[in-house]
Amino acid sequence: MHLFRLSGLSAMTRRVFAFTILGTAALAHGAFAQNPPAHGVTGVWIDHTGRGAVEIQPCGDKVCGRVAWLQQPTDSKGTPATDKKGRPLCGLQIIGDLKLQPNGKTWDGGWIYNPEEGETFNVEIQLKTRDTLQVMGYMGVKFLSETYLWKRAPDRLAACSAARPS
Repeated sequence: MHLFRLSGLSAMTRRVFAFTILGTAALAHGAFAQNPPAHGVTGVWIDHTGRGAVEIQPCGDKVCGRVAWLQQPTDSKGTPATDKKGRPLCGLQIIGDLKLQPNGKTWDGGWIYNPEEGETFNVEIQLKTRDTLQVMGYMGVKFLSETYLWKRAPDRLAACSAARPS
């Protein structure tokens, strides 16, 4: 049984049909074979407090983020700032496992760590403008959430001096 009966069509029509099928298959393969584009949300973002910045970058087919800048990188004794668990903040991963959602605009399904409280929450991020990132933290249900706006950091922002963990 033939799904498509092409014998009654002209040679030109058959060629156009064949190229259309091959072209569609090639485009579909390219669209699904590549990692989702993270370029919009990647970069360094100053958080809603203005006291820290997070560098968001691709991590395979997901995105993650690490502390890239601190307004006060050390305490009054000159000791590097730490989270509630005693880990150095500079370079600490605080965002992980965000996946691009089917709408192509929202990254969700990941986590965000609040180093001041030592707590981890679900997170959704979405680029609102080129320089504004909406960050919504929630606990299982988005109805009970907190939403913040982060601003893209200027290029001249000095990075943390701590070495990044490997």
